[in-house]
Amino acid sequence: MIEFSLDSRSGVAPYLQVAQQVRQALRLGLLREGDQLPTVKDVVASLAINPNTVLKAYRELERDGLVAARQGVGTFVTATAVGAPPAALEPLRRDLRRWLAKARRAGLDDEAIEALVASTLRSGGQVGIA
Repeated sequence: MIEFSLDSRSGVAPYLQVAQQVRQALRLGLLREGDQLPTVKDVVASLAINPNTVLKAYRELERDGLVAARQGVGTFVTATAVGAPPAALEPLRRDLRRWLAKARRAGLDDEAIEALVASTLRSGGQVGIA
């Protein structure tokens, strides 16, 4: 089951962070069709946030057709996000771990790494092929 976390320094609304984490888990194959999301009560207890924040995130995901609420039962994944199959992700994850270790050895902290990745994505991720 997914466990949510919030970054109060991100500038992103908490409900959007929750929704983004569900979308990301779907893309990575960590959540699949039929899986149940944590109850609103459980998310409120773990994150110490207002229940309306969680409900807003779940409603957005429902509006996007990714989850469905079942009265008295919970909220369930109804669709998977399009992405690479989980088997294709593991070699990429290994490469990324090596790259992160190299970035840390070069003196980059989390914020610098995130900035580098974001700027590279914004530039189209163009990579020269030799």
